[in-house]
Amino acid sequence: MSRHLLAFITIGLAAIAAAGQTPTPTPYDADAQGRPAEAVPGVQQVAPDYRSDTRVLPDLGRVGVDQANVRPLTLAETIEMALENNKDISITRRSITSAEFDLRAARGGFQPRLTGQAFYDRVTNPNVSIFSTNSKATQATVVGNAAITGFVPRYGTVITGGVNNSRITTDNPITILSPQYNASLNFGITQPLLRGRKIDAGRRAIEIAKVNLELTDTQFRQRSIEVVTAVEKAYWDLVFALRNLQVQRDSVRDAKDQLEHNRRLVEEGQLAPIDIVAAETQVANFEQAVYDALNAVNIAENVVKNLIAPRRGDRLWGQAILPVESVEKANPDPTLSDAMDLAIKNRPELDLNSAQQDINRIDQRYYREQSRPQVDLTASYTSAGVGGSQNPGFTSPFPLPCTTNPSSPACAQQQANLALLTGNPYSGVFANRYPEYKVGVTFNVPLFGDKTASAQLGRAKVEAEKLLDQREQIEQAIQVEVRNALQAVRTGEARLRAAAIARENSLRQYESERRKLDEGQSDVYKVLERQTALAIARSNELRARTELNKAIAELQRATGNTLAANNIRALPK
Repeated sequence: MSRHLLAFITIGLAAIAAAGQTPTPTPYDADAQGRPAEAVPGVQQVAPDYRSDTRVLPDLGRVGVDQANVRPLTLAETIEMALENNKDISITRRSITSAEFDLRAARGGFQPRLTGQAFYDRVTNPNVSIFSTNSKATQATVVGNAAITGFVPRYGTVITGGVNNSRITTDNPITILSPQYNASLNFGITQPLLRGRKIDAGRRAIEIAKVNLELTDTQFRQRSIEVVTAVEKAYWDLVFALRNLQVQRDSVRDAKDQLEHNRRLVEEGQLAPIDIVAAETQVANFEQAVYDALNAVNIAENVVKNLIAPRRGDRLWGQAILPVESVEKANPDPTLSDAMDLAIKNRPELDLNSAQQDINRIDQRYYREQSRPQVDLTASYTSAGVGGSQNPGFTSPFPLPCTTNPSSPACAQQQANLALLTGNPYSGVFANRYPEYKVGVTFNVPLFGDKTASAQLGRAKVEAEKLLDQREQIEQAIQVEVRNALQAVRTGEARLRAAAIARENSLRQYESERRKLDEGQSDVYKVLERQTALAIARSNELRARTELNKAIAELQRATGNTLAANNIRALPK
């Protein structure tokens, strides 16, 4: 009883002391001259004396999510869904397909080609010859030609073969044959001796297309690593958000238990009724924390869904994702030297730089080849034949042997020649009756050197130096990332240790403060303070564990080991 009397005396003395003091205005109550806010010119009142009477909590749910429809997901399943459905992966995969078509297009430049022409031509010309009395002559021609061109890409060799056919009819009396058939077979070869022998524009395009295909594949691997790392971090963020939501709900439960406990103490006379107000405020604050935690869950879950859902209408958006992966992961502890060796071996950025250097070497070869003189060896063979029927209107302007002396050798020769002309034209072709052989050299040499090719070669050499500088820059940046990632893992381990100790000690302090309150040696405010600290410590412990897991994922990305660490051997097509 004496304890209660002492408390009342203390309260009374405090009230008397307070009554004798003049309240000091706060910055929100008055201006610098001490005038009340409502008396200061230019200060507008907005919603004066606003008080909310809302006491009903809103629905504890996530927008658009059926919380009864739970979708359990392991980390491996989440990564697999991301690689299959993520739009960035899909876009990069299509880039690989485009590069494959580019390679096919480049190789098409050396595809054998069939060319030809077929046409009918009729022309009438005036007679300007003294050997004919006709005022004009009409000639009709039907042409059908075809040729095949083939290539030997390794040496730049071009091989051609063709057949030519024509049929000519005319009313010109000095033409022996009408209709006249002409035919020929021809074969040719062109071999570059200097420029174009080792590499030309077509072969350069093929080599670059091959490297670009590898380059695109490397970009696909790089994007896959980025997506997997993002999925890992988002997954652990969702794990923390869900666990933090449970921590906040547990805190509401503990706060309500403390409120009931305080009410019992008030009934027993050990606490003043006003002490219940602080406990009720604590419950309200923790209930608000539950909704804040629920909002964090919604945001974290939507990040995961955006990474793994194939489209916005997928049923996954209406499901509640439940991460079931254990948060305990083995902490890697590689040496800096081992981590750097792994990064130099696996990082896609270095592979991209190597591919660019390969393209640059191809360019240097090509421009060096272009700066050489063009000297080509050419060879061709043609076999021709002629045939048809004797022109019924033929009139010779000169005396013919068979007209003057039918029994002479000259007449016999004339008849033999006519028999050859009026035969099948291909008999002359295959008999090699009218062959043509040609062997020669063509050249094209700039008098003062090819300045264009020389300039392009010089530019390619400068680009090679730039790529080397870029590689050193990339390697140094990778070293920074690896060092930071290793340090972050160690810091995360230390943070987890400290968070675990803090949680254990916060629990002890809270339980101790409750016992002291029951014994009258503490007050409600200290208990609530310890309760709040315990809720924060519980949340911080899992935050430290998930941050450590994210640091491990970042270390895997920094060393280029993300895919292997997650047992991803072959990327989905």
